[in-house]
Amino acid sequence: MKKFFLIAALAAGVATASAQDALRATGIGSNWSVGLDGGVTTPLKKHPFFGSMRGTVGAHIAKQLTPTFGLGVEGQFGINTSSWSGKKSATAFDNLYVGAYGTVNLFQLFDFISYIPKDGVFDIEAVAGAGWGRDIYNLGSGQYHNYFATKAGLNFNFHPSEKITISLKPYVAWDMSDAGVRFTSAAYNANKATFNLLAGVTYNFGPGFEAVREYNQAEVDALNAQVNALRADVAANAVALAASQAEAASLAVQLDSCRSQAPKVITINKETNTLSSVRYVFYRIGSSKITADQQPNVEMIADYLKHHPESKVIIKGYASQDGNLEFNLRLAAARAESVRDALIQRYGIKSSRIQAEGEGIGNMFAEESWNRVSICTIED
Repeated sequence: MKKFFLIAALAAGVATASAQDALRATGIGSNWSVGLDGGVTTPLKKHPFFGSMRGTVGAHIAKQLTPTFGLGVEGQFGINTSSWSGKKSATAFDNLYVGAYGTVNLFQLFDFISYIPKDGVFDIEAVAGAGWGRDIYNLGSGQYHNYFATKAGLNFNFHPSEKITISLKPYVAWDMSDAGVRFTSAAYNANKATFNLLAGVTYNFGPGFEAVREYNQAEVDALNAQVNALRADVAANAVALAASQAEAASLAVQLDSCRSQAPKVITINKETNTLSSVRYVFYRIGSSKITADQQPNVEMIADYLKHHPESKVIIKGYASQDGNLEFNLRLAAARAESVRDALIQRYGIKSSRIQAEGEGIGNMFAEESWNRVSICTIED
């Protein structure tokens, strides 16, 4: 009897701990379940284990109080096989048991501190219960054996869906009455115990549990500080976004203005360069394509090289300061290569007479759009 109360105290302790998990059901009507059970029962000792085995059926109703702890009531009925031993039973059953039980989910028990309920397809529950048992077959004196019973075992639960649970339930049940122990009328005695193996199907009602994380004041203050910092970041980002949008609008206006302007050629006079030795090929923003209006400049270079076989040309590509630096570096090189490719492919100039390289960001001209240029210098 002490062992039974020890199990009950353990279950109550787990229930108390689980109640502090900050996991709450969504309502009193939630997390109920009903199910049917069926299997076999046989005496634990003093009788043939398989020879005395009989079928048993039952039903249960349960309420999951927390993800760890649940309570339920059940009824079990042993199939009538008393005629095999010469006894008589007035019903289809030899015995019955009606009782209450508690369950402790072992998976949740060792993880409840995390406040996160398990949602796996398998778990194991420890089960302990007590109730009233009765042998229905006549003992020969017109009396039936009624007794106080206890049980303990495990439930191996499989969850193919949120609503359905299939369980394998091995447990031992004890007839606690007059077990031949001195000074007591109830005791655990293996000679008056049965081993039971049931399979059950359970339908679960309710939406389950809500996970609630409880915070102390220091945590609340820290979270409020984070919220305020995030709000400040949002405000700063809004200001930065507005500034970026204004800058983008200004650049769009400048771009439209540049597109509407006719290309201008600026000659840079140096000691080694004359108007006849330098040509400029201008580009649209973000492009290395030689437009039709710039094609005559390339043709002039090709014509000169054809008439002066000993001459060479040095092509230096530039980009304006608009846009990403890395992109502009590649764009400057691509602009120089575009002139080189045109001279080779269209006009048949040998590649050995052409030197092309990107010079990066140009700052030769005050007008920013003019810095999108390839400067072609002819060397005799």
